[in-house]
Amino acid sequence: MSDHVQSIERDFSYGSSVQQRNKVLRNTYWLLALSLVPTVLGAWIGVATGITQSLGSGLGLVVFLGGAFGFMFAIEKTKNSAAGVPVLLAFTFFMGLMLSRMIAMVLGFKNGPDLIMTAFGGTAGVFFVMASLSSVIKRDLSGMSKWLFVGAVAIMVGGIINVFVGSTAGMMAISVAAIGVFSAYMLYDLKQIVDGGETNYISATLALYLDIINVFQSLLALLGIFGGERD
Repeated sequence: MSDHVQSIERDFSYGSSVQQRNKVLRNTYWLLALSLVPTVLGAWIGVATGITQSLGSGLGLVVFLGGAFGFMFAIEKTKNSAAGVPVLLAFTFFMGLMLSRMIAMVLGFKNGPDLIMTAFGGTAGVFFVMASLSSVIKRDLSGMSKWLFVGAVAIMVGGIINVFVGSTAGMMAISVAAIGVFSAYMLYDLKQIVDGGETNYISATLALYLDIINVFQSLLALLGIFGGERD
C-alpha cells in the first residue's frame, strides 16, 4: 500500500514538473515574440533619427556596454517582480536602437532590405533547428556552459578590439565565430528550459534574446560584406 502511494506521489510530482517546464517554455516564447516589437521600434527610430550614427566608435561602444550591462543587472534584480517584463522590454528597445547603426549601413546598399530579411530568415531558421534539437536530445548539455562562456567572452573582446582596428577580415572572423557560439548557446539555453534547469521565464527570455540578436547581427554583417550591392 505504501509503495503504491509513493508511486502515485512520484507520478504526480513528475506531472507537475513537466507542467511547470511547459509553462516556462510557453511564457518564454510569448515574451520573446513580444520583445521583438520594441527591438524593431528602437531600430526604426535609430535609423530615422541617426542618433546612434552621431556617436563615434569609442563613445558608441561605451554607451552600448554601459547600457547593456546596466539593463541586464536591472533585469536580474527585477525578474521576480512585476517590473521584470517592462525592464526587459526597455532593454530590447535599447538593443534595437544600438543595432540601428548597422541596419542603416546595410540599408545603404541597393539590396539592403533583402539582406535584412535574409538575416532575419536565417536567424529564425537557426532558432527553429535549435528548438527542435532541444526537444529530442536526451543528453545533459550543462557541461557546455563554461566553454560557451569562454567563447562569448573571446568574441566580445575581439569585437571591442576590432571597433578600433576596423578590420574587415577581423569582422568576418568574429561574425562566423559568433554565429557558431551563439547558435550553440541557443541550444543550451533552450535545453535548460526543457530540462527544468531554468525556471524563470524572464531570465530564459533574456538569454534567448541575446543569442538571437547576436546571430542576427553576425549574419547581417556577413551578408553586408559579401552580398552588399552598391548603387
